[in-house]
This record gives sequence, structure tokens and C-alpha cells, in this order.
Amino acid sequence: MRKKNKRIILENIEIIDAGAKGKTIGKAPDGRVVFTTNAVPGDVVDIQTTKKRKAYFEGNAINFHKFSDKRSEPVCEHFGVCGGCKWQNMSYENQLFYKEKEVYNNLLRIGHLDLPEITPILGSKEQYFYRNKMEFSFSDSKWLTLEQIQSGIQIEDKNALGFHIPGMWDKILDLKKCHLQEDPSNAIRMATKEYAQKTEMSFFNPRNHTGMLRTLMLRTTSTGEIMVLIQFFEDHKEKRENLLKHLKETFPTITSLQYVINQKQNDTIYDQEIVCFAGRDHIIEEMEGLQFKINAKSFYQTNSEQAYELYKVTRDFAGLTGEELVYDLYTGTGTIAQFVAKKAKKVIGIESVPEAILDAKENAKNNNLTNAEFYVGDMKNVFNEAFIAEHGKPDTIITDPPRVGMHKDVVEQILNIAPNKIVYVSCNSATQARDLALMKDFYKVTKVQPVDMFPQTHHVENVVLLEKI
Repeated sequence: MRKKNKRIILENIEIIDAGAKGKTIGKAPDGRVVFTTNAVPGDVVDIQTTKKRKAYFEGNAINFHKFSDKRSEPVCEHFGVCGGCKWQNMSYENQLFYKEKEVYNNLLRIGHLDLPEITPILGSKEQYFYRNKMEFSFSDSKWLTLEQIQSGIQIEDKNALGFHIPGMWDKILDLKKCHLQEDPSNAIRMATKEYAQKTEMSFFNPRNHTGMLRTLMLRTTSTGEIMVLIQFFEDHKEKRENLLKHLKETFPTITSLQYVINQKQNDTIYDQEIVCFAGRDHIIEEMEGLQFKINAKSFYQTNSEQAYELYKVTRDFAGLTGEELVYDLYTGTGTIAQFVAKKAKKVIGIESVPEAILDAKENAKNNNLTNAEFYVGDMKNVFNEAFIAEHGKPDTIITDPPRVGMHKDVVEQILNIAPNKIVYVSCNSATQARDLALMKDFYKVTKVQPVDMFPQTHHVENVVLLEKI
């Protein structure tokens, strides 16, 4: 039987740094590292430990002796409970400092790379209300805050529509106002909940798998289009249609109103039939005159404005003259491929998700791009010698893999092809550094540009240009 961690209190710990996954760092009296999530570098705190290991502690600050000058006042009433914007208590300039530092440290410590001077991180113009996609969950047993529990007041209304409490799959925080997606996001969410309460529609219970209302997804575009998708568990036709009619009448600006009946154990919709109740089955995003059709299952960067900045950096790093054959690996719906196509001779995108490739092909057709082609398949399998022989050896490769980075077989194939340039876009500089280390005997890192896509969080994108030695 595993021994329980004995909780201890570490007193007067100075928080000296911010590390991976948004945790801040102090040093215990015995020299061990202490990770905490509710303090800011510069704070001096007492920490109650929640985990004790040979090399480190984890814990929460329970008493503050000194507040850091790096602090800022959180704007959201749910800060500290929700877990969605963990760095709201740190000033934005300091958020950028620690994000840039993390990128630099990962490239040096994991990649052991010779680096050029890193271009200062590209901050986001909008620090709130920047997301174009939000997903909220319904629950019939909402999370109660400590204040609510200690108040002794009997809470009759247990229904919630909001976010999962961090680390708790079955606990939902009922949101009043979220600062991540601009209105009418909050208004639509609140109107949905109010109507459901008034008409006594049942909210989902994830443990018992009962209830009608399961999730609500909202997508918006920079052109002002809005998609609403409600996921139902139990199917009651009259109640469902009445709710959807209510939303259509209350918010006539909704471009796409859809629903799905999902009675699986999980709430992913990628294998489900989406039904369009009103409007179109998609919304349109625009970038430099290019139009991108986004449906309920599409992947699209969740910060539209900053995605434009990220793509401009990628295109600039590629330095295309119009004569190059470009491969775009992990192309998704082909946004980067189409964004660089007018500067290239030809672009070939590869992606493992069939629906994404269908979107990419349709978008390319709608954008009158005749020099962009897209192919579906698992990257480590389809990106092989036969594929290169059929489609040509690329002069430049752009790669934007998922958080886990590139499969080692893909890295090996890139080295076999030996393009003149590689532009590596990453949402995880640790796995990016690991992959770059495998290529450092053949390629030199000549440019590095971190880009902040997600203010108030620890997440950071990074773009690296590799040139053949």
C-alpha cells in the first residue's frame, strides 16, 4: 500500500522563477525545488505541500509575506478556481518575459543548440477576448466554491454551464462571465442556460450518463460570423427544437446553428453526425483575401488575429521567391500551405485527418489556388521515398506538428531529403528542441521567433528557421 504524502508547511519561500506548465518555482530550506501554481515570481510565501518527491515538492501558497511587483490584479471573478487563465495575476510584460525564457532554455538545455540572437517574443495585441472557439459543459451537480460550502446556505440550483475544474473530469464550474471570447459569447451561453432552466431541461450527469444537455460550442470569426453547436445526450425532439428556435430568434446574427445527438461515453464529436438546424453548416474566416471555411469539426488556430502574425513569421522565414517546391507537413486544413502558396511555385500539404484534407482541398478550390495540393495519411507512413519520387523533392519544408513533436521516422526522412530550408512551427518548444537536436549536425538554426498566441496562460508558440550547413 502506497504511503500517503505527509503535508508540511514550508515558510518564507521566495518564488524565484516560472517553469514548465505555468508552475512557479521556489527553493525549500533543504535545497529541493518547490513548484506552486498560485504564486508569482517575487512573492515570498508559506507553502503547504501536496506532493513530496526525492528532488522536489509541489504545493500551494497559503500565506503571503510579500507580494511581487510583477503582479497584476486578475480581471475575472473566476480566477483561481477556473484554471483557464492561470497567469492573470502576472503582468503581461512579465508573462512575455517568462514565455521567451522558456523557449530559450528549452532550445539550449534540451536541444544543446548553437542559437542566433532570439528575436523578442511577439506579444498579442488583444490580451483578453481573443479566442475564436470555446467549449462549455453542462452539469447537474456544479462545483461549489469553498465560500459557498462554508456559508451554510442550502444551494437549490445545482445546474452549471461552464468549464471543468482542473484535474476533475466530472466537476463543472458555473461561469458568469468569461474573458476569453468576445460577445455575444457570454450572452449566448447565459441565454442557453436560462432558457434550459426555465423550461426544466435536464443537465448532463457524467457519472450516471443521464440528462439532455451535454455541451455547448461557440465559434466566431474576425468577419463577425458565429457558429453555435449544442450537443445533446438524451434526445427530446420538441424540447431540442424549442431551445434552438429560441436561440435563433434571440440571436439573429448566428450564422450557423447546429446540434448533435451524442450518446457515447465521451463527448468528442469527430465520429458523430452534425445536423444543421438553421443557417449554413460552416462559417468563413478571412486572411489576406483568402477565405477559410470552418465547420464544426475543423481545426483552426484559436486566436485568429495572432494566427495571422504567426503565419507571416512562417512565410518570412521561408523566404520564398516563387520558384520553390514547398512541403507543408501536418498541414491541418491547409491554412499555412495556402498562405504561402502565392509566394511558391507549388505547395504540397500532408495531414492524417481525412476531414481536414477535404476542408483544405475545398478551401484551395474556393481561393482559386491551382498550385496547392493536399494528401491524407499518417505522416510517418505516407511521407516516404515513393511519395517524394511522385511529387518531387522539396526545396523548403514547413512543419507544424502536434504537441508531441515529429515522429523520429519523419525527422529521418527530412534529413534524407535534405531541403535547403526547414521552417519548424511548434506549440511545444521542449519537443521542438528534441527534434532540432536530431538535425543539428546537418542544419544550423539561423532564426528564432517566439509568438504569444494565448495571453494569461503559459502556452507559447515558437518558429525556427533551419538552413543546411
